Amino acid sequence: MSARATYTPETLLEVAVAVFNERGYDGTSMEHLSQAAGISKSSIYHHVRSKEELLRRAVSHALDGLAAVLDEPGARQGRAIDRLEYVTRRTTAVLMRRLPYVTLLLRVRGNTDTERWALARRREFDQRVAALLRQAAAEGDLRPEVDVRLAARLLFGMINSVAEWYRPPSEEDQDALGVVDEAVVDAVVSTAFAGLRLHR
Repeated sequence: MSARATYTPETLLEVAVAVFNERGYDGTSMEHLSQAAGISKSSIYHHVRSKEELLRRAVSHALDGLAAVLDEPGARQGRAIDRLEYVTRRTTAVLMRRLPYVTLLLRVRGNTDTERWALARRREFDQRVAALLRQAAAEGDLRPEVDVRLAARLLFGMINSVAEWYRPPSEEDQDALGVVDEAVVDAVVSTAFAGLRLHR
C-alpha cells in the first residue's frame, strides 16, 4: 500500500515530529515534510495552514499530556511530598509514552509565536510542580539540607534527561509501542526521593 493510501492527519503529524526532531524546526521546510510523508505539499496544505500549525499541534500533544497529570487525583490529594512523587512518576511515564512530542517540546527556543506559547505553558507546569516542592518543605517532609529552588531544577533536569537517552521498543514490536518502561520510572522516582524525602 502506498504512503498516500495510508496517509492521515495523525500520521502526517508523526512524520512532522520526526523530521523536526531530526533536522530542527527551523531547518525543516514544507518540501522536507512532503518528501518524508510521501505526499505532495498541496496535500499537506489541505489539512494544515503552515509548518507552524504542525508544530503547535505537536507541542500541544506533549503539553496536554503533562498538564493532565496535575489534574489526576494522585496529584491533588494528600501531603505535598506524596503528590510530588506521584507527579514525578506520571510525568516520566508521559514523557516516555509521548517521547517524540516531548523531545520536540524540550527543544523549542521561543523563536516563533507557537514556541513562545509553548514555553509559557511549560513554565506554568514547572511552577505548579515547584509549588509542590515548596509546600512539601513547609510541611516538614523534605530533608532539612535541601535547597528547594535547586531541588526543583535538579528534579526537572533528571526527568527531562530521559528524553535524551531513552529509546522505546522497535517499531517492529507493535505490541510494545506506547508501553512505559516501569523500571526507568521507578529508578527516577527512587533516585530523586531518596535525596528529597525526610524519612522518619
